[in-house]
Amino acid sequence: MKCPFCGSFDSKVIDSRPTDEGSAIRRRRECMECTKRYTTYEKIEILPLFVIKKDGSRETFDRNKIMSGLLKACEKRPVPIKKLDKLAQDIEKNMYNSLDQEITSERIGQMVMEGLKELDEVAYVRFASVYRQFKDVNNFIDELEKIIRDR
Repeated sequence: MKCPFCGSFDSKVIDSRPTDEGSAIRRRRECMECTKRYTTYEKIEILPLFVIKKDGSRETFDRNKIMSGLLKACEKRPVPIKKLDKLAQDIEKNMYNSLDQEITSERIGQMVMEGLKELDEVAYVRFASVYRQFKDVNNFIDELEKIIRDR
C-alpha cells in the first residue's frame, strides 16, 4: 500500500477491524518511512452478473425480479416472506458461487421452480404456467401428474 504522505510502499498494519456489517475491513497503517498513520479499507470485489434472456439480449442481474416472481406465484398462499427471501438469497448465492459471469434466464427459472416445488406446489404450478408459457389445460394436467408421480 502506497503511503499518501511520502509515497513509500513499505507500511505495517497497526489495527484491523470489520466495518459495514462485515463486508469490509478497516485497517490503520503506519508508514515505515515517514512514520505517519493512515487508514485503508479492504472490500470484496463483486463482479456484476449478467442474465442472458431468451432473445439473446443481456441485462444485469436483479434479485428483485426473482422476489417479484416469487411473490406473484405465492399470492394468497401460506408461504412466509422470510422463506421466499431465503430462496431468492440462495439462488443469488448459487449464481455467484458458480463463478460464471453470465447465466441464462432459463437456468434462473429452473432454480426458482426447484425452490418453489419444495415450498408450495400450488405456487410452483403458478410459476411454471407463466415461465413455461402453458398454452392450454393439458399443460397444467401434465405438470400436476409430474408432481403426483414425484411424491
